[in-house]
Amino acid sequence: MNAQEKLVDWIDAHFDEQVAFLQEVIRIPTDTPPGNNAPHADAVATMVEALGWSAEKHAVPEQAVRDYGMESITNLIVRRPYAAGGPTIALNAHGDVVPPGDGWVHPPYGAVVEDGFIYGRAAAVSKSDFSTYIFAVRALEALGVPLKGALELHFTYDEEFGGLLGPGWLLEQKLTKPDFVIAAGFSYNIVTAHNACLQLEVTVHGKSGHGAMPETGHDALQAATRILNAIYGQLPELKKIKSKVAGIDSPTMLVGRIDGGTNTNVVPGKVVLKMDRRMIPEEDPVAVEAQVRALIEDAVRDEAGIRVEIRRLLLSHALRPLPGQDKLVASLQKNGRQVIGEEITAHGTPLYADARLYGEHGIPAVLYGAGPRTVPESNAKKADERLALEDLRKATKVVALTLLDFLGD
Repeated sequence: MNAQEKLVDWIDAHFDEQVAFLQEVIRIPTDTPPGNNAPHADAVATMVEALGWSAEKHAVPEQAVRDYGMESITNLIVRRPYAAGGPTIALNAHGDVVPPGDGWVHPPYGAVVEDGFIYGRAAAVSKSDFSTYIFAVRALEALGVPLKGALELHFTYDEEFGGLLGPGWLLEQKLTKPDFVIAAGFSYNIVTAHNACLQLEVTVHGKSGHGAMPETGHDALQAATRILNAIYGQLPELKKIKSKVAGIDSPTMLVGRIDGGTNTNVVPGKVVLKMDRRMIPEEDPVAVEAQVRALIEDAVRDEAGIRVEIRRLLLSHALRPLPGQDKLVASLQKNGRQVIGEEITAHGTPLYADARLYGEHGIPAVLYGAGPRTVPESNAKKADERLALEDLRKATKVVALTLLDFLGD
Protein backbone atom coordinates (compact mmCIF):
# COMPACT_ATOMS: atom_id res chain seq x y z
CA MET A 1 0.00 0.00 0.00
CA ASN A 2 1.48 3.36 -1.00
CA ALA A 3 1.48 6.57 1.05
CA GLN A 4 -1.58 8.01 -0.70
CA GLU A 5 -3.64 4.89 -0.01
CA LYS A 6 -2.54 4.85 3.64
CA LEU A 7 -3.51 8.52 3.97
CA VAL A 8 -7.01 7.91 2.62
CA ASP A 9 -7.48 4.80 4.77
CA TRP A 10 -6.45 6.66 7.94
CA ILE A 11 -9.11 9.32 7.29
CA ASP A 12 -11.78 6.65 6.76
CA ALA A 13 -10.73 4.83 9.93
CA HIS A 14 -10.92 8.02 12.02
CA PHE A 15 -13.95 9.61 10.40
CA ASP A 16 -16.34 9.04 13.30
CA GLU A 17 -13.80 10.78 15.54
CA GLN A 18 -13.60 13.63 13.04
CA VAL A 19 -17.40 14.10 13.01
CA ALA A 20 -17.47 14.10 16.82
CA PHE A 21 -14.73 16.72 16.82
CA LEU A 22 -16.75 18.91 14.46
CA GLN A 23 -19.83 18.54 16.65
CA GLU A 24 -17.87 19.93 19.60
CA VAL A 25 -16.65 22.86 17.53
CA ILE A 26 -20.19 23.72 16.34
CA ARG A 27 -21.83 23.45 19.77
CA ILE A 28 -20.02 26.45 21.25
CA PRO A 29 -21.83 29.64 20.07
CA THR A 30 -19.83 32.40 18.44
CA ASP A 31 -22.56 34.81 17.32
CA THR A 32 -21.00 37.93 15.81
CA PRO A 33 -22.37 40.36 16.82
CA PRO A 34 -21.90 40.49 19.77
CA GLY A 35 -18.63 38.74 18.99
CA ASN A 36 -17.52 37.18 22.27
CA ASN A 37 -15.30 34.62 20.58
CA ALA A 38 -12.40 34.04 22.98
CA PRO A 39 -14.25 31.21 24.84
CA HIS A 40 -14.51 29.23 21.58
CA ALA A 41 -10.79 29.70 20.89
CA ASP A 42 -9.96 28.53 24.42
CA ALA A 43 -12.07 25.40 23.92
CA VAL A 44 -10.51 24.62 20.53
CA ALA A 45 -7.03 25.11 22.01
CA THR A 46 -7.87 22.54 24.70
CA MET A 47 -9.20 20.12 22.07
CA VAL A 48 -6.03 20.56 20.00
CA GLU A 49 -3.82 20.03 23.03
CA ALA A 50 -5.67 16.77 23.74
CA LEU A 51 -4.31 15.60 20.38
CA GLY A 52 -0.78 16.21 21.63
CA TRP A 53 -0.27 19.50 19.81
CA SER A 54 0.43 22.99 21.16
CA ALA A 55 -1.91 25.87 20.31
CA GLU A 56 -0.58 29.42 20.58
CA LYS A 57 -3.24 31.84 21.84
CA HIS A 58 -2.92 35.34 20.42
CA ALA A 59 -5.45 37.58 22.16
CA VAL A 60 -6.20 40.86 20.41
CA PRO A 61 -6.08 43.73 22.96
CA GLU A 62 -9.50 44.26 24.54
CA GLN A 63 -9.77 47.95 23.70
CA ALA A 64 -8.95 47.35 20.05
CA VAL A 65 -11.64 44.67 19.90
CA ARG A 66 -14.28 46.87 21.56
CA ASP A 67 -13.43 49.84 19.35
CA TYR A 68 -13.93 47.47 16.42
CA GLY A 69 -17.43 46.54 17.61
CA MET A 70 -16.79 43.09 19.07
CA GLU A 71 -16.29 41.75 22.60
CA SER A 72 -13.30 39.37 22.50
CA ILE A 73 -10.98 37.79 19.94
CA THR A 74 -8.30 35.18 20.53
CA ASN A 75 -6.72 33.84 17.36
CA LEU A 76 -4.95 30.48 17.38
CA ILE A 77 -1.83 29.29 15.60
CA VAL A 78 -0.86 25.61 15.71
CA ARG A 79 2.65 25.15 14.28
CA ARG A 80 3.84 21.77 13.00
CA PRO A 81 7.49 22.07 11.93
CA TYR A 82 9.19 19.31 9.95
CA ALA A 83 12.64 18.96 8.39
CA ALA A 84 14.26 21.94 6.69
CA GLY A 85 14.01 22.47 2.95
CA GLY A 86 10.28 22.67 2.30
CA PRO A 87 7.58 25.35 2.21
CA THR A 88 5.38 26.56 5.07
CA ILE A 89 1.69 26.02 4.32
CA ALA A 90 -1.01 27.68 6.41
CA LEU A 91 -4.56 26.36 6.65
CA ASN A 92 -7.05 29.02 7.77
CA ALA A 93 -10.66 28.68 8.96
CA HIS A 94 -12.74 31.19 10.91
CA GLY A 95 -14.85 30.48 13.98
CA ASP A 96 -16.99 33.63 14.18
CA VAL A 97 -20.49 33.33 12.70
CA VAL A 98 -23.55 35.42 11.93
CA PRO A 99 -26.32 34.94 14.52
CA PRO A 100 -28.61 31.97 13.72
CA GLY A 101 -31.81 33.94 13.14
CA ASP A 102 -35.24 32.28 12.95
CA GLY A 103 -36.75 29.34 11.11
CA TRP A 104 -34.53 26.49 12.26
CA VAL A 105 -35.91 22.96 12.38
CA HIS A 106 -32.69 21.64 13.91
CA PRO A 107 -31.16 23.52 16.87
CA PRO A 108 -28.52 25.91 15.49
CA TYR A 109 -25.93 24.82 18.04
CA GLY A 110 -27.06 21.21 18.33
CA ALA A 111 -24.72 19.75 15.67
CA VAL A 112 -27.41 17.16 14.92
CA VAL A 113 -26.42 14.40 12.47
CA GLU A 114 -29.34 13.21 10.37
CA ASP A 115 -29.61 11.44 7.01
CA GLY A 116 -25.94 11.94 6.22
CA PHE A 117 -25.84 15.67 7.07
CA ILE A 118 -24.62 17.60 10.08
CA TYR A 119 -26.77 20.63 10.95
CA GLY A 120 -25.76 23.80 12.77
CA ARG A 121 -24.57 27.35 12.41
CA ALA A 122 -21.14 27.23 10.70
CA ALA A 123 -21.50 23.53 9.85
CA ALA A 124 -20.52 24.54 6.31
CA VAL A 125 -18.94 28.00 6.75
CA SER A 126 -16.45 27.52 8.24
CA LYS A 127 -16.18 25.56 11.48
CA SER A 128 -16.30 22.49 9.23
CA ASP A 129 -12.78 23.25 8.10
CA PHE A 130 -11.43 23.29 11.66
CA SER A 131 -12.15 19.58 11.36
CA THR A 132 -11.05 19.23 7.72
CA TYR A 133 -7.65 20.76 8.32
CA ILE A 134 -6.87 19.18 11.69
CA PHE A 135 -7.66 15.68 10.50
CA ALA A 136 -5.84 16.18 7.18
CA VAL A 137 -2.71 17.13 9.13
CA ARG A 138 -3.17 14.25 11.57
CA ALA A 139 -3.48 11.83 8.64
CA LEU A 140 -0.32 13.23 7.05
CA GLU A 141 1.68 12.89 10.24
CA ALA A 142 0.30 9.39 10.92
CA LEU A 143 2.02 8.15 7.75
CA GLY A 144 5.39 8.34 9.48
CA VAL A 145 7.10 9.37 6.23
CA PRO A 146 9.80 12.09 6.10
CA LEU A 147 8.31 15.56 5.67
CA LYS A 148 10.02 18.82 4.72
CA GLY A 149 8.78 22.30 5.54
CA ALA A 150 6.06 23.19 8.04
CA LEU A 151 2.33 23.43 8.55
CA GLU A 152 0.44 26.11 10.42
CA LEU A 153 -3.21 25.95 11.41
CA HIS A 154 -4.73 29.43 11.72
CA PHE A 155 -8.07 29.47 13.55
CA THR A 156 -9.25 33.06 13.54
CA TYR A 157 -12.33 34.94 14.74
CA ASP A 158 -12.99 38.00 12.60
CA GLU A 159 -14.27 37.01 9.18
CA GLU A 160 -17.78 38.40 9.62
CA PHE A 161 -16.43 41.86 10.54
CA GLY A 162 -13.77 41.85 7.81
CA GLY A 163 -10.77 39.87 9.03
CA LEU A 164 -8.56 42.77 10.11
CA LEU A 165 -8.37 41.44 13.67
CA GLY A 166 -8.21 37.84 12.48
CA PRO A 167 -5.62 36.86 9.84
CA GLY A 168 -4.93 40.56 9.29
CA TRP A 169 -3.83 40.97 12.90
CA LEU A 170 -1.63 37.84 12.85
CA LEU A 171 0.08 39.11 9.70
CA GLU A 172 0.48 42.70 10.91
CA GLN A 173 1.98 41.47 14.19
CA LYS A 174 4.42 39.38 12.11
CA LEU A 175 3.34 36.23 13.90
CA THR A 176 3.21 34.34 10.61
CA LYS A 177 4.48 34.52 7.03
CA PRO A 178 3.66 31.26 5.23
CA ASP A 179 4.59 30.47 1.65
CA PHE A 180 1.13 29.19 0.69
CA VAL A 181 -2.36 29.38 2.18
CA ILE A 182 -5.43 27.19 1.85
CA ALA A 183 -8.45 28.91 3.39
CA ALA A 184 -11.93 27.59 4.09
CA GLY A 185 -13.95 26.76 0.98
CA PHE A 186 -16.07 24.06 -0.66
CA SER A 187 -15.22 20.56 -1.89
CA TYR A 188 -16.16 20.86 -5.55
CA ASN A 189 -14.44 24.08 -6.54
CA ILE A 190 -11.32 26.07 -5.80
CA VAL A 191 -11.68 29.81 -5.41
CA THR A 192 -8.71 31.66 -6.91
CA ALA A 193 -10.02 35.25 -6.76
CA HIS A 194 -12.79 37.19 -5.11
CA ASN A 195 -14.38 40.62 -5.09
CA ALA A 196 -13.45 43.58 -2.95
CA CYS A 197 -16.07 45.09 -0.65
CA LEU A 198 -16.77 48.62 0.54
CA GLN A 199 -19.30 49.16 3.33
CA LEU A 200 -20.38 52.64 4.38
CA GLU A 201 -22.62 54.00 7.11
CA VAL A 202 -24.47 57.08 5.86
CA THR A 203 -26.08 59.25 8.54
CA VAL A 204 -28.55 61.83 7.24
CA HIS A 205 -29.03 64.64 9.76
CA GLY A 206 -32.14 66.82 9.50
CA LYS A 207 -34.35 68.40 12.14
CA SER A 208 -37.32 66.85 13.92
CA GLY A 209 -40.70 68.57 13.75
CA HIS A 210 -44.32 67.95 14.67
CA GLY A 211 -46.17 65.78 12.17
CA ALA A 212 -48.97 68.35 12.00
CA MET A 213 -46.48 71.06 11.05
CA PRO A 214 -43.86 69.29 8.92
CA GLU A 215 -42.57 72.61 7.60
CA THR A 216 -41.02 73.21 11.06
CA GLY A 217 -38.56 70.37 10.50
CA HIS A 218 -36.10 69.16 7.89
CA ASP A 219 -37.10 65.66 6.88
CA ALA A 220 -34.07 63.34 6.99
CA LEU A 221 -36.07 60.51 5.47
CA GLN A 222 -36.98 62.52 2.38
CA ALA A 223 -33.31 63.32 1.96
CA ALA A 224 -32.39 59.66 2.52
CA THR A 225 -34.84 58.74 -0.23
CA ARG A 226 -32.89 60.89 -2.65
CA ILE A 227 -29.73 59.04 -1.64
CA LEU A 228 -31.46 55.69 -2.13
CA ASN A 229 -32.64 56.75 -5.59
CA ALA A 230 -29.10 57.82 -6.50
CA ILE A 231 -27.61 54.54 -5.31
CA TYR A 232 -30.11 52.30 -7.04
CA GLY A 233 -30.09 54.52 -10.10
CA GLN A 234 -26.44 53.50 -10.60
CA LEU A 235 -27.17 49.79 -10.91
CA PRO A 236 -27.71 49.76 -14.69
CA GLU A 237 -24.30 51.41 -15.14
CA LEU A 238 -22.62 48.89 -12.82
CA LYS A 239 -24.10 46.04 -14.87
CA LYS A 240 -22.17 47.31 -17.89
CA ILE A 241 -18.84 46.76 -16.08
CA LYS A 242 -17.65 43.19 -16.59
CA SER A 243 -14.83 41.25 -14.94
CA LYS A 244 -12.45 39.08 -16.93
CA VAL A 245 -12.18 36.66 -13.99
CA ALA A 246 -14.27 33.51 -14.51
CA GLY A 247 -16.98 33.24 -11.87
CA ILE A 248 -17.18 37.00 -11.29
CA ASP A 249 -19.63 39.15 -13.24
CA SER A 250 -20.24 42.83 -12.41
CA PRO A 251 -19.98 45.16 -9.42
CA THR A 252 -23.04 45.38 -7.16
CA MET A 253 -24.41 47.95 -4.73
CA LEU A 254 -27.23 47.85 -2.19
CA VAL A 255 -28.49 49.34 1.05
CA GLY A 256 -28.84 46.52 3.56
CA ARG A 257 -30.17 48.38 6.60
CA ILE A 258 -32.13 51.56 7.35
CA ASP A 259 -32.79 53.02 10.82
CA GLY A 260 -34.44 56.33 11.62
CA GLY A 261 -37.20 58.44 13.02
CA THR A 262 -38.61 58.63 16.54
CA ASN A 263 -42.38 58.21 16.13
CA THR A 264 -45.17 58.00 13.57
CA ASN A 265 -46.19 61.64 14.05
CA VAL A 266 -42.71 63.18 14.07
CA VAL A 267 -40.69 64.46 11.12
CA PRO A 268 -37.60 62.19 11.07
CA GLY A 269 -34.58 64.13 12.30
CA LYS A 270 -32.04 61.42 11.58
CA VAL A 271 -31.84 58.40 9.29
CA VAL A 272 -28.95 55.93 9.09
CA LEU A 273 -28.28 53.83 5.99
CA LYS A 274 -25.78 50.99 5.81
CA MET A 275 -24.67 50.16 2.29
CA ASP A 276 -22.53 47.57 0.55
CA ARG A 277 -20.59 48.07 -2.71
CA ARG A 278 -18.90 44.99 -4.16
CA MET A 279 -15.97 45.65 -6.47
CA ILE A 280 -14.63 43.29 -9.12
CA PRO A 281 -10.87 42.58 -8.94
CA GLU A 282 -10.15 45.01 -11.78
CA GLU A 283 -11.60 48.02 -9.92
CA ASP A 284 -9.57 50.45 -7.78
CA PRO A 285 -11.09 50.52 -4.27
CA VAL A 286 -9.83 54.05 -3.57
CA ALA A 287 -11.43 55.43 -6.72
CA VAL A 288 -14.69 53.53 -6.10
CA GLU A 289 -15.00 54.87 -2.56
CA ALA A 290 -14.47 58.42 -3.81
CA GLN A 291 -17.15 57.92 -6.47
CA VAL A 292 -19.70 56.51 -4.00
CA ARG A 293 -19.10 59.29 -1.50
CA ALA A 294 -19.56 61.91 -4.23
CA LEU A 295 -22.75 60.18 -5.41
CA ILE A 296 -24.23 60.37 -1.90
CA GLU A 297 -23.17 63.96 -1.23
CA ASP A 298 -24.42 65.20 -4.61
CA ALA A 299 -27.84 63.62 -4.03
CA VAL A 300 -28.63 65.98 -1.14
CA ARG A 301 -26.33 68.89 -1.88
CA ASP A 302 -29.25 71.29 -2.45
CA GLU A 303 -31.43 70.01 0.41
CA ALA A 304 -31.90 72.82 2.95
CA GLY A 305 -31.17 71.87 6.56
CA ILE A 306 -29.71 68.50 5.66
CA ARG A 307 -26.23 67.33 6.58
CA VAL A 308 -24.72 63.99 5.60
CA GLU A 309 -22.04 62.12 7.53
CA ILE A 310 -20.33 59.18 5.80
CA ARG A 311 -18.31 56.65 7.79
CA ARG A 312 -16.43 53.74 6.30
CA LEU A 313 -17.29 50.45 8.00
CA LEU A 314 -15.16 48.19 5.85
CA LEU A 315 -12.81 48.31 2.90
CA SER A 316 -11.85 44.79 1.95
CA HIS A 317 -9.54 44.36 -1.02
CA ALA A 318 -9.93 41.72 -3.71
CA LEU A 319 -8.13 38.39 -3.76
CA ARG A 320 -6.09 38.26 -6.95
CA PRO A 321 -4.03 35.38 -8.35
CA LEU A 322 -0.36 35.52 -7.35
CA PRO A 323 2.66 33.55 -8.61
CA GLY A 324 2.65 30.14 -6.96
CA GLN A 325 -1.13 29.90 -6.75
CA ASP A 326 -1.19 27.71 -9.85
CA LYS A 327 0.86 25.07 -8.03
CA LEU A 328 -1.77 24.89 -5.28
CA VAL A 329 -4.58 24.71 -7.83
CA ALA A 330 -2.90 21.94 -9.84
CA SER A 331 -2.35 19.75 -6.77
CA LEU A 332 -5.88 20.25 -5.42
CA GLN A 333 -7.39 19.52 -8.83
CA LYS A 334 -5.31 16.37 -9.32
CA ASN A 335 -6.26 15.05 -5.90
CA GLY A 336 -9.86 16.13 -6.31
CA ARG A 337 -10.15 14.08 -9.49
CA GLN A 338 -8.70 11.08 -7.65
CA VAL A 339 -10.91 11.33 -4.56
CA ILE A 340 -14.17 12.77 -5.92
CA GLY A 341 -14.00 11.33 -9.41
CA GLU A 342 -14.78 14.54 -11.26
CA GLU A 343 -13.09 17.73 -12.38
CA ILE A 344 -12.67 20.29 -9.60
CA THR A 345 -13.20 23.74 -11.11
CA ALA A 346 -11.10 26.78 -10.27
CA HIS A 347 -12.65 30.23 -10.56
CA GLY A 348 -13.44 33.51 -8.84
CA THR A 349 -16.38 34.34 -6.58
CA PRO A 350 -18.37 37.54 -5.97
CA LEU A 351 -18.06 36.94 -2.21
CA TYR A 352 -15.16 38.22 -0.15
CA ALA A 353 -13.19 36.36 2.51
CA ASP A 354 -10.17 36.41 4.80
CA ALA A 355 -7.93 34.91 2.11
CA ARG A 356 -7.44 38.36 0.60
CA LEU A 357 -5.42 39.42 3.65
CA TYR A 358 -2.78 36.81 2.89
CA GLY A 359 -2.78 37.96 -0.72
CA GLU A 360 -2.19 41.55 0.39
CA HIS A 361 1.03 40.30 2.02
CA GLY A 362 2.14 38.65 -1.21
CA ILE A 363 1.21 35.10 -0.14
CA PRO A 364 -0.54 32.96 -2.78
CA ALA A 365 -3.85 31.71 -1.41
CA VAL A 366 -6.85 29.67 -2.53
CA LEU A 367 -10.13 28.72 -0.88
CA TYR A 368 -10.78 25.00 -0.58
CA GLY A 369 -12.46 22.90 2.09
CA ALA A 370 -15.61 20.98 3.05
CA GLY A 371 -18.87 21.95 1.40
CA PRO A 372 -21.23 21.51 -1.56
CA ARG A 373 -20.98 23.07 -4.99
CA THR A 374 -22.71 26.34 -4.12
CA VAL A 375 -23.39 28.50 -1.08
CA PRO A 376 -27.22 28.21 -1.35
CA GLU A 377 -27.01 24.39 -1.12
CA SER A 378 -25.40 24.68 2.31
CA ASN A 379 -27.95 27.16 3.72
CA ALA A 380 -24.93 29.19 4.83
CA LYS A 381 -26.01 32.18 6.94
CA LYS A 382 -29.61 30.89 6.82
CA ALA A 383 -31.70 28.51 8.91
CA ASP A 384 -30.68 24.84 8.97
CA GLU A 385 -27.16 25.35 7.67
CA ARG A 386 -25.82 21.91 6.89
CA LEU A 387 -22.90 19.91 5.54
CA ALA A 388 -22.97 16.51 3.86
CA LEU A 389 -20.65 14.29 5.86
CA GLU A 390 -19.34 12.68 2.69
CA ASP A 391 -18.25 16.12 1.47
CA LEU A 392 -16.33 16.54 4.74
CA ARG A 393 -14.66 13.17 4.23
CA LYS A 394 -13.75 13.92 0.59
CA ALA A 395 -12.38 17.39 1.30
CA THR A 396 -10.22 16.06 4.13
CA LYS A 397 -8.70 13.48 1.80
CA VAL A 398 -8.05 16.04 -0.94
CA VAL A 399 -6.37 18.46 1.48
CA ALA A 400 -4.27 15.70 3.06
CA LEU A 401 -3.05 14.46 -0.33
CA THR A 402 -2.21 18.03 -1.36
CA LEU A 403 -0.18 18.56 1.83
CA LEU A 404 1.70 15.36 1.01
CA ASP A 405 2.46 16.72 -2.48
CA PHE A 406 3.99 19.87 -0.99
CA LEU A 407 5.70 18.49 2.11
CA GLY A 408 6.52 14.88 1.25
CA ASP A 409 10.26 14.25 1.04
